[in-house]
Amino acid sequence: MFGGTFDPPHVGHLIVASDAYDALDLDRILFIPSAQPPHKSGVHATPEQRLALTRAAVADDDRFEVDAVELQRTGASYTADTLRILRDRYPDAEIFLLVGADAAREMHSWHRPDAVADLARIAVMSREGDDEDLGETAIPVRVTRIDLSSTDLRERVRDGRSIRYLVPEVIRGDVEEIYGASTRAAVDDVLRLSQTSDARRGGQVSSRDDLHERG
Repeated sequence: MFGGTFDPPHVGHLIVASDAYDALDLDRILFIPSAQPPHKSGVHATPEQRLALTRAAVADDDRFEVDAVELQRTGASYTADTLRILRDRYPDAEIFLLVGADAAREMHSWHRPDAVADLARIAVMSREGDDEDLGETAIPVRVTRIDLSSTDLRERVRDGRSIRYLVPEVIRGDVEEIYGASTRAAVDDVLRLSQTSDARRGGQVSSRDDLHERG
């Protein structure tokens, strides 16, 4: 199980998943987009958009599959609940939970961390140089260092810079459209707040270009 917001998915996700697949000799990897991640706020695309992007990103790789289990229930997307569903669905399977080193350090703060450890083997994807103690039960998985994040991609789209080669080409246009629209909507929200505030004070209303110029 490889969970995350995938907001958006990018080649870094695919590369580390491929590394983990080989290192752990897995049958397949389930990408599970979070609907309402409890440890992260400010998700930019809708759950349905992120699900569609992730499905398209892995569609040509038989090792990978996308599961909508967390979008099919309400409330926060707790890993313990997801693992329980997967355990009931695949009672004879050995389930691995793929997490990054940062997430592994925070697992004590997760919802029902003991249940998570009981339901899956914790595989911590770490990069060269990340040699800290990850705990007795964690399985270290060395993955390729990819200094890329979804935040980086959203900023590139916002700034009008290319994301070619950073996401699968099949989703590049959709990522640019979705996150470009998200950025424009955020600017519009700021403008509306500014206009309301200025109207109350009797001041002048700024244009969108003015707002961009001031950062």
